[in-house]
Amino acid sequence: MSKRAARLIRSGFTNLFIIVLGVAMLYPVVWLIAASFKESNTIFSEPGLIPKAFTLQNYVQGWKGIGIVSFSTFFLNSFLICSLCVLANVVFCSLTAYAFARLHFAGRNFWFAVMLVTLMLPSHVTTIPRYIIFRSFGWIDTYLPLIVPKFFATDAFFVFLLVQFIRSLPKELDESALIDGCGKFGIYTRIIMPLTAPALITTVLFTFLWTWDDFFNQLLYLNTPSKYTVPMGLRLFLDSTGMSSWGPMFAMSVLSLVPCFILFFSLQKYFVQGITTTGIKG
Repeated sequence: MSKRAARLIRSGFTNLFIIVLGVAMLYPVVWLIAASFKESNTIFSEPGLIPKAFTLQNYVQGWKGIGIVSFSTFFLNSFLICSLCVLANVVFCSLTAYAFARLHFAGRNFWFAVMLVTLMLPSHVTTIPRYIIFRSFGWIDTYLPLIVPKFFATDAFFVFLLVQFIRSLPKELDESALIDGCGKFGIYTRIIMPLTAPALITTVLFTFLWTWDDFFNQLLYLNTPSKYTVPMGLRLFLDSTGMSSWGPMFAMSVLSLVPCFILFFSLQKYFVQGITTTGIKG
């Protein structure tokens, strides 16, 4: 067998493996979409993907929500929280990263090491202390515990990501700007921020996805149904007595995936650039 034929066979097996793996990963999503168009009483009795009785009633009932709160309220609440969290992380994580990467101050290495240690600390360890603090502030059943910490650059992962990206930028750019009379904050806004766009877009994407899918923290701090987000709204369709509304829940689950897919595919190029560039230089 020639080397070219052997190479083609290896390539064929590799592509076949990737296709099988991709189908296996996508099958749950495809099944979810197909189930959202089935009647609720046939979702688990019909194993096939193609519905025998196609219906949009699940989307109509699901959008009405549970009780007096429609699912549009849950979407608006989630978009509000995600937008504020994204804004806070982009601004304050980049400011913190700029300080660690470019400014010289006492204890810089020590505080950077402390920040890295927090990356290894499980979030559940701080759950009870955070709840006690926020309860003393009177913030329970508000969005403040979900949003305010972001304004203090508490997501160390994004700070580290941006620090690595900023360190890869030539320091001569800062020196040239200083010679031209630009201050430290001017360097940050006019030079660092535009050049770190790929890393900032990665921060935007991850912050939105993690906040949108966050169920535990929202369950911990929100009590009023009118303040619920999409994950908590989906939970309302499940009933411990066995009368769960599977059809509407699957339909709203499909709609909840739409913003994530749109954001990811629209920013995919910049996201890949930010991941591949960060940490390679310097």
